Amino acid sequence: MTSALAHTRATPRARAFWTAVHRMAGLITALFLFMAGLTGAIISWDHELDEWLNPDLYRVASRAPYRPAAEMASAIQRWDSRVVPTYWSLSYEEGHSAVFFVRALKDPTTGRVPTLDYNQVFVDPVTAKVLGRRDSRAVSLSTRNLMPFLRKLHYTLHVPPFRGSDRWGYWIMGGVALIWLLDSMVGLYLTLPARPRTQTLTPGVRRFMARWAPAWRIKAGATRYRLHFDLHRAVGLWIWIVLIVLAFTSFSLNLRQEVFFPMLSLVSKTTPRLESHLPKAPLGTVLEARHGFEAVMDTARQEAARRGWTTPMSGIFYNARYGFYNVSFFDRSVGGDASNMSLSNLYIDGRDLRVLTANEPWVGTAADVFAQLQLPLHSGRIFGTVGRVVMSVVGLLVAGLSVTGLLIWWRKRGARRGASRQRTSRLRAAST
Repeated sequence: MTSALAHTRATPRARAFWTAVHRMAGLITALFLFMAGLTGAIISWDHELDEWLNPDLYRVASRAPYRPAAEMASAIQRWDSRVVPTYWSLSYEEGHSAVFFVRALKDPTTGRVPTLDYNQVFVDPVTAKVLGRRDSRAVSLSTRNLMPFLRKLHYTLHVPPFRGSDRWGYWIMGGVALIWLLDSMVGLYLTLPARPRTQTLTPGVRRFMARWAPAWRIKAGATRYRLHFDLHRAVGLWIWIVLIVLAFTSFSLNLRQEVFFPMLSLVSKTTPRLESHLPKAPLGTVLEARHGFEAVMDTARQEAARRGWTTPMSGIFYNARYGFYNVSFFDRSVGGDASNMSLSNLYIDGRDLRVLTANEPWVGTAADVFAQLQLPLHSGRIFGTVGRVVMSVVGLLVAGLSVTGLLIWWRKRGARRGASRQRTSRLRAAST
């Protein structure tokens, strides 16, 4: 790599062009990346922080065998007959609540769907008592809603559905991520030393690295502008590989179905995505399942046994727009969750209980495994707690890079405007 970089050192003309590109891309993405960096640093610890902020929802004193999930779902419907659970939690931690998601049922007397002020219900898994509720979609900085608010802000900016789509926020953040990815490569190019005026026949890697070395350092005792510049350049270089991973996975996760999978299928064989060949209900409507959660759980147990899976069933979600169940398998006792490479899934048709497809970590084509890696890499959870710490620190540094980039631009903008005024004054003086 170093040898290749030595032959791509920036010429003055190229540097001026790519500096302008870097400046424009930075101005477009700076505020988005500042927000994404800060929220990403926080939501790396979303479960722990959410539990700390809302102990009344997450912690229970009961210690006894857990009730069946079906009993908890029935308790929710007795508590509020207007709702039906759409996600059942099937894996529990001692001293912690079980989390269910719900949607409103159509009122049989009016034919209308009532408006709910919540979509998440917390249940004591020992007593099946409802502990509380909240709206995880709410735009609110209250302690009750802070963590789900930050999580959704990070991925979708809380852009509401319109024109028949609820993916506008994903498209915006995916576009920002793509610009960020390309701009990170431009930024690396701009750190390379300019070509010397007298080019030697054999520049050598050692000489190149000596000329590049100042870009990796922060000069002591520098002016404020030079400090901002050194911080922006040196920090960007030291974490450049992680920035590329974050930018690429941000792009792939947000534009997964629109761009990432179509591009991936051009270079490697991919398993067709389930949503690509299933009918989709219009936004705001649902496809009612003909079979309930318990029947799906029985089917999932049989299929998991047939496949030799030993990981426990941990949750089941009904996707009402496509009419299928997503049954997830991971083991909380060994640190498994939905964000690392320990998650397996069975997708079961809600109409006839057919197993539509499955997802198993590290299984499938090279493209399938690459796609599986995107969220674990983005969250850092593929490397456990160390990965989460790294992503939190890098998130803060991304926010800092956005700030230093804006400060550099503002200082240069002031200098350019001052120079322009001086030229104008000299021209006016010469004409009089």
